Amino acid sequence: MSTSANFLAVDLGASSGRVMLGRWDGARFELHELHRFANDPVRVLGRLHWDVLRLWGEIKAGLARYAGQFDAPLAGIGVDTWGVDFALLDKAGRLLDNPVIYRDPRTDGMIERVFERVPRAEVFARTGIQVMPINTIYQLMSLAGDPQLDAADTMLLMPDLFHYWLTGAKAVEYTNASTTQLLDCHTRGWATDMIGRLGLPAHFLGPLVAPGTLLGEVRADVLADTGLRGPVPVIAPGTHDTASAVAAIPGLDARSAYISSGTWSLVGIEARAPIVSAAALALNITNEGGVAGSIRLLKNVGGLWLVQESQRQWQREGRTYDWDTLLRQAERAAPFRSLIDPDAPELLPPGDMPARVRAICRRSGQPAPESIGEVVRCCLESLALRYRWVIEALERVAGQPIATIRIVGGGSLNALLCQFTADACQRPVVAGPVEATALGNLMIQAIACGELPDLAAGRQAIAASAQQQHYAPGPAEPWDAAFARFQQLLGGQDAG
Repeated sequence: MSTSANFLAVDLGASSGRVMLGRWDGARFELHELHRFANDPVRVLGRLHWDVLRLWGEIKAGLARYAGQFDAPLAGIGVDTWGVDFALLDKAGRLLDNPVIYRDPRTDGMIERVFERVPRAEVFARTGIQVMPINTIYQLMSLAGDPQLDAADTMLLMPDLFHYWLTGAKAVEYTNASTTQLLDCHTRGWATDMIGRLGLPAHFLGPLVAPGTLLGEVRADVLADTGLRGPVPVIAPGTHDTASAVAAIPGLDARSAYISSGTWSLVGIEARAPIVSAAALALNITNEGGVAGSIRLLKNVGGLWLVQESQRQWQREGRTYDWDTLLRQAERAAPFRSLIDPDAPELLPPGDMPARVRAICRRSGQPAPESIGEVVRCCLESLALRYRWVIEALERVAGQPIATIRIVGGGSLNALLCQFTADACQRPVVAGPVEATALGNLMIQAIACGELPDLAAGRQAIAASAQQQHYAPGPAEPWDAAFARFQQLLGGQDAG
């Protein structure tokens, strides 16, 4: 074990990416942001694509900044991204097309087509994954008969694609693979027989590797392009960004729930084995792979996408507001005037989010939020109430009480949402670290290199490296009344 080591975390989110330096001094990580860049969708011939070649150029720009600023060799590089999206490669390893974004409407009707061939209960029993139109299984079903599918020799998920371009090695990391709804959650291998019954190919599903696997070294051409001094190991972290974020949560125990809060909110607990009970199926709860053999029992909630897309709409209208302004306006708005289901299908695609929120409120007989503050408050209060619904569902499904909520990611900086969450759920909230995903990525690399012995020691190191804020719940009565209204909006569905 060395006294110091430098690692790079390439952390790609659905709206931006960063190349982060983690300097390990034997006790804690010191983070430096080397390069930040936008990740904007590109619409081509009616399809929404990720601009992966530009992203690759931005990643190399971040590596070059390290080479230009630091002499110390790198102990490792690892990439994490969102889940479900993928790239198809031909036999020569060339990209067949820019990957399509999970928000693209090509999956419309695909859930029904899958369940015509394999019943929903069977798909869940095998994969443990919640039904969402964004899942890889439905994206692939939309390609049935497409020449791309016939020409494809390899399917790589987004972080695997960048690892391949870094090293030349083709492999699929387990935590991201688990989001596809193509993986058997019990054997942790591809569910090839089920895939065959759907009429989909399985030959292009690559070998699976665990978090912490050494994938290879940075290729000579990438070293030359960036100025990095080799050899540089490339290590798979928990490549699903939520897997890395959950790995980095200090104090996460059997009585804690986590919320990885960003564009999406992932609300869950850490389990040792998948739960595929009838109750879990009915509540559409998911079992995603975690680090160190864990399962992330969770549910996706719409997240800060609602406010981010509203902010973009106002900007398109010539009104630019920063986050501080939006939150001040929301704090001044009247409480509980209007509520929405953050997971309503019409809120998933890009577009005029404030108009959609108003339309939902009108349809449900509520006053439409007109001002900026009313729209943002409606979104944030609704998110907090949805968190309560999910946490109560998790308690029932897992059979264990939840005493504390731990919020990580960019949303942990949103003091108003954190307080709303504590109030709505009537549980204390511990917020931070903000950079949980990057820290978890770096920590898994450090464990792989022998700098840390295990996950428990890694979480202790992260606790020493990052700040956390505490929020105590306020009066329960107004939130209980709002929750009763919220459940009516969900059709009276009970979390239990």
